Amino acid sequence: MTTSFVYKADPERGREWQRLFAEKAPHLDFRLWPDVGDPGAVRYLAMWEPPDNLTERFPNLELAFSIGAGVDQFDLNAIPDHVPLMRMQEPGIATTMQEYVAMAVLSLHRNLIDYIDQQRKAAWQALRVRPASQCRVGILGLGQLGSAVANRLTTLGFACRGWSRTRRHFEGVACFAGNDELTEFLAGSEILICLLPLTDHTRGILDAELFARLPRGASLVNVGRGPHLVAADLLAALDSGQVSAAVLDVFDPEPPPADHPLWHHPRVLMTPHVASMTQPAGAVETVLDNIARHGEGRELIGVVDRQRGY
Repeated sequence: MTTSFVYKADPERGREWQRLFAEKAPHLDFRLWPDVGDPGAVRYLAMWEPPDNLTERFPNLELAFSIGAGVDQFDLNAIPDHVPLMRMQEPGIATTMQEYVAMAVLSLHRNLIDYIDQQRKAAWQALRVRPASQCRVGILGLGQLGSAVANRLTTLGFACRGWSRTRRHFEGVACFAGNDELTEFLAGSEILICLLPLTDHTRGILDAELFARLPRGASLVNVGRGPHLVAADLLAALDSGQVSAAVLDVFDPEPPPADHPLWHHPRVLMTPHVASMTQPAGAVETVLDNIARHGEGRELIGVVDRQRGY
């Protein structure tokens, strides 16, 4: 009997997956959405957003894969309990996130926003350079991506600290955990990076109350999810000087409306949700490894904890 794998996301990258599957797993019938073939033959589904009526549409589904590191776009209740959902853990996601955050932190540390403003005004003024070791960078979220970012920033010489819901330990990183230690963590974060998963507890966490606990003149990098940020509170904090600058890669909605003030704020740099991207070759290897594990009854990699939501 035919066994099908369906890819439901960006069709251009899907065609790369299709080529890789033909090379590495020719025994699987690879289908590019919306051409799913026989729905009863579909055992595996990779997607950014799930189709409606998942259970009825694919009654024999065995494994579901998110093509991204996050799963907040999923209604977990719509995925049958017996079907494991796995977030993407291919190496390219972490590598590209490390690159982007390093770029953002260095841009803030070396006053790039100020120099962009000076260039617009044809002004020539050198600003003092501080060693990276004197700049305290705080990372909200020490999961797969947060820990990778902390590792990269410490190699650049930054004084890194990290916060997570439960205690983590990383060499060269001052680690904080739980609500009781959040205030201390924020008070020592001159550049704050948000890499939290989006849950009911973290939605809107980047708000006026949090900004007030940062050192005056701190800056923000949001590469988590758009709904982490209360945009009106950030704009107020920027205008008051409590926050000096922000680099934003994620928004709610995406893209922001054309008249949104973030587009034109002189202390904000914006990018269109490109901080990290799944690399097809690594993603296919990761997915095929989990399919093999499933067939052999071994532990799967990256299974989402439905109670935590990530």
